[in-house]
Amino acid sequence: MVDLDPVEQLIVKAMQEIGATKDSSIKTADDIARKCNRPKGLITNKLVTLAQKGVIKRVAREKAAGYYLVQSV
Repeated sequence: MVDLDPVEQLIVKAMQEIGATKDSSIKTADDIARKCNRPKGLITNKLVTLAQKGVIKRVAREKAAGYYLVQSV
């Protein structure tokens, strides 16, 4: 079990709600920030932390990186 702070928990919940749960349905930081109703900079920093913890996966793409959950918390 990974320890998540409140903002990280919010991001994971938002990603579940918008369907970013597998590599075929990745979402951008903009999508996630909009769903969380938080500043994009904060969300982007927390997405990096979540990727380091192994909770989400970052996929580099041509325009914007995409993210999806790899484990439910």
